[in-house]
Amino acid sequence: MKKLLDRIKREFTGWKKWQIVWIVLANSIILGVSLYMGDTAIGIVASLTGVTCVILCGMGRVSNYFFGTINVVLYAIVAWKARYYGDVMLNLLYYFPTNIIGWVVWSKHLNQEKNEVYKKRMTLMQDILLAIISAAGVLGYSYILKLLGGNLPIVDSMSTVFSVIAQILMIKRFTEQWVIWIIVDIVSVIMWIAAFFNGGESVAVLMMWSVYLANAVIMFVKWLKESKQDASKEVSL
Repeated sequence: MKKLLDRIKREFTGWKKWQIVWIVLANSIILGVSLYMGDTAIGIVASLTGVTCVILCGMGRVSNYFFGTINVVLYAIVAWKARYYGDVMLNLLYYFPTNIIGWVVWSKHLNQEKNEVYKKRMTLMQDILLAIISAAGVLGYSYILKLLGGNLPIVDSMSTVFSVIAQILMIKRFTEQWVIWIIVDIVSVIMWIAAFFNGGESVAVLMMWSVYLANAVIMFVKWLKESKQDASKEVSL
C-alpha cells in the first residue's frame, strides 16, 4: 500500500501552475454543464476520466493509462447507445489492450528527474507513409461501417482509423500523435453534435471531445518544444 501511495504522490507532484489550472478547469466545466443538463452518470464519469487521461498524457505521465482504461469501457457503452459501432469496437478491441501496452512501454522510457516520458519526432518518410496508410484505412473501414448500418460511416471511419494510428504514435512517444488527435477530435465533435441533435443525451461526451480538441492543440505545442530537448537526452542515456 505504501508503494502505491508513493507512486500516486509522485504522479501528482512537480506540476506547473498552468497544468493544475487546466486539469481543474476542464473537469469542472464538464461536470458543471453535465449536471445542469441532466446527463447520465456513465456519460459524466466517462468524460471526466477521459479528460484526465488526455491531460496526463500531454504531461507525459504514465498514469494517463489508468484513467484511459476506465474511460474506454464506459465510453464504449455510451457509443453503443448512439450506434457509433466503429467507436465501440475501437474502444473495447483496441484501446483497452493498448492501454496496458502503453503503460509498459512508457514505464521504460521515463525521464526520472521530471517523471515524464521522453518525447521524439518522426522523419519525413514516416510522415508520407503515414498519410498513405491513413487514407486507405479510412476508405476501407467506412465501407464496412456502411454495411453494418452505422451512423455517419465516413465520419465514424475517420474517427476510428485516425484514433488507431494516433494511439500507436502515442505509445511510441511521437509528437506527431497530437496532429492526428486534433483531426480525431474535430471529427468526433461533429459526430456528437449530430448525436445530440438527433435526441442523444450525452452532453458530457460532447464536452469531453471539445476539451480533447483544446488539449491536443496545447499539448502539441508542449511536445514540439520538449521533443527537441529530449532527443539529445535520451540518446545519451
